[in-house]
Amino acid sequence: MKTTNIAIFENNEEFVNEIKSHISEMEGFDVCAVSANGNAACELVAAVKPDVAIVDLVLIGLDGFGVLDYIRENRPECLTIAIGSFVDDKIINEAIDHGAVYYLAKPVRSETLMDRIRDLSSNKSIEYKVTSDMRDKRKISSLDEKISNIFITIGIPPHIKGFAYLREGIKMAVDEPNIINMVTKELYPSIGKKFNTTASKVERAIRHAIEVAWNRGRADAISSIFGARVYIGSERPTNSEFIALVADKLILESFK
Repeated sequence: MKTTNIAIFENNEEFVNEIKSHISEMEGFDVCAVSANGNAACELVAAVKPDVAIVDLVLIGLDGFGVLDYIRENRPECLTIAIGSFVDDKIINEAIDHGAVYYLAKPVRSETLMDRIRDLSSNKSIEYKVTSDMRDKRKISSLDEKISNIFITIGIPPHIKGFAYLREGIKMAVDEPNIINMVTKELYPSIGKKFNTTASKVERAIRHAIEVAWNRGRADAISSIFGARVYIGSERPTNSEFIALVADKLILESFK
């Protein structure tokens, strides 16, 4: 089995040691580089070529955004997880724009971080294509990123469990539209199996994620995403309705 090499660029030594301890217990994963200095982090990326990089936005010297940019331009196959102290949509969007696949807000539970690392190492649908006119610059064209961008735009934060569960459900609905009629019997159990949890917990987490978005009152953002004022005020779609809306949007876009 191929080892997934992980670089940790974080300024909290205690947190770094905690991450390293958890990774050491994971078969097939290895920490290949550690640094709290952004400039040194870029040198390490070039030298050891990690598969996954955990990047704190606050580093000594070059900041985390600079490191994300360096990875995006020089090691595009390296998937990045950004970590920051802010639960702010602008910061989250900026981290995603700089190439992060996930943004986790501190304090970060080690278990959550390990789940995201496993997700990145096993997720075959995240594809990074380098076009000739862009030379070494990365062009992200993955279904995962399209869904994540929709979530962030309408106000579903990446650090809640429902974010990953909902994204998985939408991907399943894109691949097999009829599954939307079998959310209880097939969709929830399948997601639960993948994330090692129960179908009922998946249902509740997805419902919570949608509630968070609607409670933030981003009617204009929601309308711009779906092209119409589908839901007004506090009228929240059901889990299956929301999954169907996003899946239909992505399916239609694929034919354009």
